[in-house]
Amino acid sequence: MTIKGKAWIFGDDISTDHIIPGRFYHLRSNLEELKKHVFDDIAPGFSERIAKGDVIVGGRNFGLGSSREHAPLIIKMAGIDAIVAPSFARIFYRNAINVGLAAIICPVDGISEGDELEIGLDEGSLTNITKGETKRFAPLPAIMRSILDEGGLDHYIKKHGGFTI
Repeated sequence: MTIKGKAWIFGDDISTDHIIPGRFYHLRSNLEELKKHVFDDIAPGFSERIAKGDVIVGGRNFGLGSSREHAPLIIKMAGIDAIVAPSFARIFYRNAINVGLAAIICPVDGISEGDELEIGLDEGSLTNITKGETKRFAPLPAIMRSILDEGGLDHYIKKHGGFTI
């Protein structure tokens, strides 16, 4: 599985409140409207600037805070296919995979906003096409790649009836 898109840079300690500002809590049952407000407080108009397949490049501890699975879900719904960061908050990481959003633990030094990135999930490679540089990361386990291939855990279970570890 390969993901290719433009890099959008965010820093360290991006919380679920940065992803979904609390004032939009009332939209949690209207995901189509909620996705329009992704990162509104720290990157106004973000949902209007991204393209399908783009990649968020985060800093350390991406997704800290509450365990709202709406946070990775609206990132995915807005068109982002992957988040690359040196570390993730544990619950956010698991929620991202469960909703079908690739969460890649990888160094991000040297990546600039707008760089074209290509992520090879099977081989564990992150290539900055713009700069001609490749970084390696530990490939996701096969079950996680299968969940991503199916579009999330719900779709995976509906198709395969569950899984064994």
